[in-house]
Amino acid sequence: MTTSTRGSAQRAALPAVLVLEDGRTFRGRAYGAVGETFGEAVFSTGMTGYQETLTDPSYHRQVVVMTAPHIGNTGVNDEDPESRRIWVSGYVVRDPARTPSNWRSRRSLDEELVAQGVVGISGVDTRALTRHLRERGAMRVGIFSGEALTGASGAGPADEAALLARVRQAPEMTGADLSAEVATERTYIVPAIGTKRFTVAALDLGIKGMTPHRLAERGIEVHVLPATATLDEVYAAGPDGVFLSNGPGDPATADLSVVKGVLERGTPLFGICFGNQLLGRALGFGTYKLKYGHRGINQPVQDRTTGKVEVTAHNHGFAVDAPLDRVSDTPYGRAEVSHVCLNDNVVEGLRMLDRPVFSVQYHPEAAAGPHDAAYLFDRFVSLMEGQRA
Repeated sequence: MTTSTRGSAQRAALPAVLVLEDGRTFRGRAYGAVGETFGEAVFSTGMTGYQETLTDPSYHRQVVVMTAPHIGNTGVNDEDPESRRIWVSGYVVRDPARTPSNWRSRRSLDEELVAQGVVGISGVDTRALTRHLRERGAMRVGIFSGEALTGASGAGPADEAALLARVRQAPEMTGADLSAEVATERTYIVPAIGTKRFTVAALDLGIKGMTPHRLAERGIEVHVLPATATLDEVYAAGPDGVFLSNGPGDPATADLSVVKGVLERGTPLFGICFGNQLLGRALGFGTYKLKYGHRGINQPVQDRTTGKVEVTAHNHGFAVDAPLDRVSDTPYGRAEVSHVCLNDNVVEGLRMLDRPVFSVQYHPEAAAGPHDAAYLFDRFVSLMEGQRA
């Protein structure tokens, strides 16, 4: 990624182009930093929560297309980031807000993108782009503006064939091992709120800040460990339970030794998103890349143990390949699919029948998103209570 800084009005007047891996292009105006960037083009259907989306580590190396047409109207504050920085590789919007309007706003979204060097494009027909990605699938993409588009002399637009060749040289998401790039480098502790009831070791594979907060609300002291932590380091925290976080990349690249070690010891285990995929692989199921993934805060999921339908927050491009119609025998006991997406029957959760272990593919911390799935944290607490008893 290369970027440059200019005034807001000056940037908005600059042409920009988005080039997809299959050769289709979309023209618009520069938004955020000026320069070039590459990543996997994906779309998010959330109408709110753009600040949480931008700072979700699961979006590392992805160019996010917002399907909602008007973005940026509440500006950027200092309370809602889900991590230490913006992780998206690029940002695509149709109609950016000219002026933010919210009592918590500290600066505009455009200013924040510039400050963090995130190249974007506005004025794009995001509806047409989203339909294209739905039909053709998520793919590599590049955004070019300023000298990246016109050359240092500014003499004229760059050759689109040359831009396309550069897009096709970018790394693909399949086979990408990214968790260690976004995770904490050293262990830190989030203290329990109120009386401490339990200790949980949380493996940071790209964790969002709201997740340990949701655990802390339930009297849990959370030890957040690097993605590279060993099984001995996990148990050095003296955990009553182990948590596997969300994160970016291909789950087929991940080391499963910690997950398998926790399963062998029978410690209560709760995983979300990437953590669900790691649990699935540890149990012997495969994973596969979805055509265009699930990203947004309005995805319907059914909890098969209760029959209840929840509206949930998602951000995943891979899924677990497990049978929906039967209980499966695994090296650690019986397991079954506990949740399923009602849009496409994708596996959205796993539950073990012989061990205190479960996981979901979506984000129950709901930042941003509805709180329908908050009960899952209480379910985790119940497993730890049962184990202690």
